[in-house]
Amino acid sequence: MPDASAPLIKFSDPRVTAKGETRASVGFDTLKTLWFNTGTLCNIECKNCYILSSPTNDALVYLTEADVVSYLDEIDALGFGPIEIGFTGGEPFMNPDMVRLMEVSLKRGHDVLVLTNAMKPMMRPRVQAGLLGLQARFSDQIEMRLSLDHYTRAYHDEERGAGGFDATLEGLTWLSDHGFTLSAAGRSLWSETDAEARDGFKALFETVGADIPSEDPSRLVIFPEMDESGDPPEITVDCWGILNKNPDDIMCASQRMVIKRRGAERASVVACTLLPYEDEFELAQTLEESLKPVRLNHKYCAQFCVLGGASCSA
Repeated sequence: MPDASAPLIKFSDPRVTAKGETRASVGFDTLKTLWFNTGTLCNIECKNCYILSSPTNDALVYLTEADVVSYLDEIDALGFGPIEIGFTGGEPFMNPDMVRLMEVSLKRGHDVLVLTNAMKPMMRPRVQAGLLGLQARFSDQIEMRLSLDHYTRAYHDEERGAGGFDATLEGLTWLSDHGFTLSAAGRSLWSETDAEARDGFKALFETVGADIPSEDPSRLVIFPEMDESGDPPEITVDCWGILNKNPDDIMCASQRMVIKRRGAERASVVACTLLPYEDEFELAQTLEESLKPVRLNHKYCAQFCVLGGASCSA
């Protein structure tokens, strides 16, 4: 028989914490952003990639146009649109259908946010031509968010590999020269204040002539680091009042992500962008069935969302 006196393990029970307190959950409010993970393959392998993207990891396979359209149809049927459609990966432009996935979303009237490292996959002539065609037709609906871990070459390349900083700046400059609405995402991995980070990025953006207002947290997102070895507290129902937090502001109140696992017959919906591999957070195959409360039973829920105050969408 199990030892009743043995201590509970944190983040092990979806209903109660290790201290026996009622675990917090987030109810669904309204759909603001639907993310599509276009696949976990990436042209680079970052040192601290939470989703383990790499040139060889295809645990999440490429989404097809049919996959995306089925969920766009659900958005229409449920009366949510137009909303923000986010594309993430891996590197989205590794997916050969990426430009078409953007187009079918834009034609429905949705805003499109693409998270990209702006490196070689995006800079292929065929992709560039496709992006310029979309920009000519839907410029006010497209936002390209570039992954720039730090505003210095040394720290960025420490995370992403030698040459990554220069390659991303080349892509940033190309997007800027062609009038794309731009934003950027960095990390709070290094010992500096938020103000210091924003000042550093401001100087970088001014150097390359990119219109990214670093003081705007929706245009320069500084993500808290998701530390696998960290030991954050569990979030209880009482924490909302203690922390003066509104659960409707947490990502899973208004966002979902579509993934397709290798070997799966069809795509499915997970609670958020951070937990694509956790079975507990895979909610349903349809969007409608996924719109239910989510229990905050993972350290990322505490580190990134509740205590970190971050969101993958603006």
